[in-house]
Amino acid sequence: DRAHRIGQDKPVMVYRLVVEDTVEQKMVELGRRKREIAEGALGRDASGAKKLTVEDVEDLLATPATNPWDNV
Repeated sequence: DRAHRIGQDKPVMVYRLVVEDTVEQKMVELGRRKREIAEGALGRDASGAKKLTVEDVEDLLATPATNPWDNV
């Protein structure tokens, strides 16, 4: 939000750096996986729903899904 201000007419580039083998990387991967599962289950990509397993659904419902890339 801070990089893109009201009235700004130039494109804003945001680079998110994630260090390998860190908790942050695991959080990003978990968020990405949950988003893929949710999109498959909710119909954004109908082919993904056929690939869902019981474990996938349990994982999806176990903790709230967040997307660290939402504000990009």
